[in-house]
Amino acid sequence: MVVNDARAGGKTSQGVPLWLDDRATITRRAPLDSNITADVAIIGAGFTGLWAAYYLLKENPALKVILLEREYAGFGASGRNGGWCSAIFPVSLGRVEKLYDHNAAIELQHAMNDTVAEVGRVTAAEDIDCDFAPEGFVSLARSRAQLERARAQVASATAFGMPGQWSLLDAETASEKINADGVRGGVYTPHCALLHPDKLVLGLASWVESHGGVIYEDTAVTDFGHGTATTAGGTVTASVVVRATEAFTPEFPQYRRNVAPLYSLVVATEPLPEATQSALGLNTRTAFNDLRNLRIYAHVTTEGRLVFGGRGAPYHFRSAVSPEFDVNTKIHNKIVATMHEFFPSLADVEITHRWGGPLGVPRDWFPSVGYDRSAKMAWAGPYVGDGVATSNLAGRVLRNLITGADGELNRLPIVDHRSRKWEVEPFRWIGVNSGLQAATAADLEERITGRPSKISGMLEKLTGAH
Repeated sequence: MVVNDARAGGKTSQGVPLWLDDRATITRRAPLDSNITADVAIIGAGFTGLWAAYYLLKENPALKVILLEREYAGFGASGRNGGWCSAIFPVSLGRVEKLYDHNAAIELQHAMNDTVAEVGRVTAAEDIDCDFAPEGFVSLARSRAQLERARAQVASATAFGMPGQWSLLDAETASEKINADGVRGGVYTPHCALLHPDKLVLGLASWVESHGGVIYEDTAVTDFGHGTATTAGGTVTASVVVRATEAFTPEFPQYRRNVAPLYSLVVATEPLPEATQSALGLNTRTAFNDLRNLRIYAHVTTEGRLVFGGRGAPYHFRSAVSPEFDVNTKIHNKIVATMHEFFPSLADVEITHRWGGPLGVPRDWFPSVGYDRSAKMAWAGPYVGDGVATSNLAGRVLRNLITGADGELNRLPIVDHRSRKWEVEPFRWIGVNSGLQAATAADLEERITGRPSKISGMLEKLTGAH
């Protein structure tokens, strides 16, 4: 759907991700229309399902692997994200240490760092052109409180045993990377790449199909368990069924309280003139944000568009997910306002795309991967919005668990981690939305006091998120 953008006076693509512009059309694969058997049946053809299929077939080409997708491959978060493939883990290393141990936290971060490189290795080896650009990301400090947090972040990582994970930047160096308004400093990590999500989806799907995997689209799974997955067109009987349903997991009644879907919304501009890109430091493929509490994320695409996204959209009662939530005028306008706050000179630049989608959040914000062999069930996710890289790590863990291969990945704390369930409604709705409002209040507190927010500190203690 195309409508007029009231601010820019141009046309804005509402609800359709920028990434789909490179597809002339979305041609649907045939749905399942009979009862079949398989070695591995994967519910969901997003990054998790595709990476799992890739690594399984790479390990054992004789496996019969099928993917069951309700819409089309990459329909969910895998095709709606902001294009960051980062080593961010949604739970702080300190919280991982408390739940497991210090070495487990260190090994997890090393695995996340290597995962960014692994995505680059695979896409290069398989000739998947997804605009992969491993130039890292910078978190700008644009207030006194944010600068204090930047210093603490670098010191904390070093003290924890991860020197070099983050580098502290002074105002001049940070501004040379991204010349946003009011930059006082920042932190930088090399462990992040940018990519075109839909191109990666298409490349992985093509590889899977060319190596014997089968993807059924328009095939909604209505029930699954103990080696079976039921659809309107037929039932799949498999040695193992993999649940790779991310934010859509609560749509299965038995998992209603396992995952809370939160919406992340994104905008994209028209291609920026080269002179504008150069003046603002937007002529590289470095990902960036600032150190506010309510997360934002941004980068410039290969064609010079500024992609700018953020959290803040409300959680919907009973974990509801709907295409109508992909566009929220109030939140999208706030994201555009934040972009203009970063770059006042872009105030008249046309916004050409507004879209969004749900991401999955477990009760303790801790992603997990597991396999219950006796129940013939495996799972991966949710990833709390950091799934572009983590789904690759999950795919390799699933390969090991399902094939019985041993490896260091099998001992990471995400393996068989169990999160407790979310509260029943309306307490879940009250709690999640109160948390979102608290993050907004934390940023307001910092603007008033000039110091790191006490509200933010309490939130991190409650959730472990950072």
